[in-house]
Amino acid sequence: MNDLLCLATAQSSISADVCANGSQIRALMREASEKGARIIHFPEAALSGYPKAQIKDWQEVDWTALEEELASIEREAARLGIWVVLGCNHRLESPKRPHNSLYVISDRGEIVHRYDKRYCSHTEVTDWYTPGTEPLYFEVDGFRFGCVLCIEINFMEVFAHYEKMQADCILFSAYSEDPVFGIQAQGYAATNNFWISVSTPAQCSHSLTSGLIDPRGYIVAQCEKNVEPQILIQTLNRKAPALEIALTKARPWRREARKGDIYAQVFAGGEDTS
Repeated sequence: MNDLLCLATAQSSISADVCANGSQIRALMREASEKGARIIHFPEAALSGYPKAQIKDWQEVDWTALEEELASIEREAARLGIWVVLGCNHRLESPKRPHNSLYVISDRGEIVHRYDKRYCSHTEVTDWYTPGTEPLYFEVDGFRFGCVLCIEINFMEVFAHYEKMQADCILFSAYSEDPVFGIQAQGYAATNNFWISVSTPAQCSHSLTSGLIDPRGYIVAQCEKNVEPQILIQTLNRKAPALEIALTKARPWRREARKGDIYAQVFAGGEDTS
């Protein structure tokens, strides 16, 4: 098992022009690869644009152009040998509305997984999206990742499930300006003792900034608060001395505590009434 993994968290600038988005995404992929990253994580709707912000009606979407840009990103991932987790709308057959998705593209340039947002807002589920049904976790170089989209931050069971599946790092993509999302992410990281990469668009960074939270719940690094696209490079290190208690003591103990067996053993001989 590898103890180190270099992760790039992207804070891209999202526009209504999918070709411009795609060009910027590939540029950030190249920068991440040059700096040694094995995986790069992008915001919600990074390629396609987000409803109400860049998309006013599904009839406006040039799905052919979107598919061409996605294919170009796949080819670039293969050329660079880097994994990509990319926010993008996923078209379904009419009359179904699209999914709000995260594509997982391997370092071979193949879409190996797709996470479809399960907990959609009232507006999303009534006017914009078809919700997904399944969680998604995948591995890169021995590190297990889970995927979360935007308001799913409000559902503790999402994070509890990923802890149960022994995720090392959660990739949280959002198109939001709500700073409380960042506070909640810190809480989940501290409670479950895993890393959380927070990726938001540059236009949201003034209040919800992209960054990395460690298994203690500490923000270890953040992008700058501006409208320029940028990436943050950090190494996930299982052997970091500062994380020893969180990863080797707190996390396994809490896992046992949640099962309840350790408490059942204490009272196996009956309740102490002395």
